[in-house]
Amino acid sequence: MKNGQAKRPSTANPKHSNLFNLVFFFLFFGSGLAIGLTVSFYLQDFSFKQFSIPTTPITNRTENWSPIGLKEYLKPPNVAHDMKDEELLWRASMVPGVGEFPFKRVPKISFLFLTRGPLPLAPLWEMFFRGHEGLYSIYVHSHPSFNGTVPQSSVFYGRNIPSKEVEWGNFSMVEAERRLLANALLDISNQRFVLLSESCIPLFNFSTIYSYLIAATKSFIEAYDLPGPVGRARFDPRMKPLITLSQWRKGSQWFEMDRRLAIDVISDREYFPAFRECCEASCYADEHYLPTLVSIKFWRRNSNRSLTWVDWSNGGAHPARFWRRDVTVEFLQSLRNESHCRYNGNSTKVCFLFARKFLPAALNRLLRIAPKLMKFNSSM
Repeated sequence: MKNGQAKRPSTANPKHSNLFNLVFFFLFFGSGLAIGLTVSFYLQDFSFKQFSIPTTPITNRTENWSPIGLKEYLKPPNVAHDMKDEELLWRASMVPGVGEFPFKRVPKISFLFLTRGPLPLAPLWEMFFRGHEGLYSIYVHSHPSFNGTVPQSSVFYGRNIPSKEVEWGNFSMVEAERRLLANALLDISNQRFVLLSESCIPLFNFSTIYSYLIAATKSFIEAYDLPGPVGRARFDPRMKPLITLSQWRKGSQWFEMDRRLAIDVISDREYFPAFRECCEASCYADEHYLPTLVSIKFWRRNSNRSLTWVDWSNGGAHPARFWRRDVTVEFLQSLRNESHCRYNGNSTKVCFLFARKFLPAALNRLLRIAPKLMKFNSSM
């Protein structure tokens, strides 16, 4: 080596190095443990409420929750709903796939009143309905601007459906009839549907009319072929080939039908558009739409007569009207049982259950005569 000196060997001892590492490890671990314990004690007094999300205890949700049973599901909506016509017709056209009812169903008769405004003969109808709650339902289609009040005790209270303006002889009359049917179909218990006006009166007591309609095997829609200007001449050739002149029918608009036919009528997407497009102005769709539709598609289920008596003997565009002096026992009795027709395949003299057109001036005499003659509040 240079200068004769040799390099001094390293004096580091491996045992000393290991001991140093072990001491450093224990010091580091102890410091971490001390810090952890300090933080833990501090967090015990720290509140996390400001960061928590409020929740409802499961027990509270269970206590406030009530199941929706079949009764609530079947409950018809309030007549003052906000459904549009297309929504209403869609909802009303639903039919259960199972024919048997899983509950005790009491069939009801739905009385559909198509009016301009008030019901001047309402006191007579009040007497007619009294004591028969649960066996009938009432729906009133009046002018949208009509805002007359009805006593809360009246059977007509709260029974006005959302309506639209209706013009005599216009297609809007047919739309109003379908609107009434659709609203009534929302109640699963409604089995029979009868269209009436503000000038109609009953000719029998409620029990008699209820039994007559519930037991009927067919509907009651008048339909006949009528040559001349108020019959065939109203046919529009644009309806061909869907409807031909030989299929064109005329009849009274005052119908009575069962639930099955009512669903078929509001579900019609074939003949209804054709009438809306082609049967305008002097066509008077309300006298031809149902008679033609039923005669083409559902004639086997129709009695082909109306249950509402009307006097057309004077001719003209409107039937005879009846005043106070016209209301007598003899006159009303003649309407009740001096006709001949078929009912459920048998001959009968009870052909008309209702009559029109009775003016408001006839009310007082009707109230004196009708209850006794027709045995209101009686099951006979």
